[in-house]
Amino acid sequence: MGLKTVEQLRQARAALGWTQAKVAETAGVSLPTVKRLENGSGNLAIRLETLSSLEAALKAQGVQFLESGDVATGPGVALKPTEADT
Repeated sequence: MGLKTVEQLRQARAALGWTQAKVAETAGVSLPTVKRLENGSGNLAIRLETLSSLEAALKAQGVQFLESGDVATGPGVALKPTEADT
């Protein structure tokens, strides 16, 4: 599974301590796009290219997207441990 919901996008950004501007810059999407997405709820309704860019940028920073039932009751996120954490 990958990035599917608005809540996952917000959770991933919070876990990284990033601003909306940092997400937009890193993913190569516009700041208004990130703001619009985060103001919604439920499944992300965006172009596949935009979704792929956001997901790749967040995964590159260690974000894992969890499916319902992994460790939560719904979709969520977790950070991969870094070498410093092991």
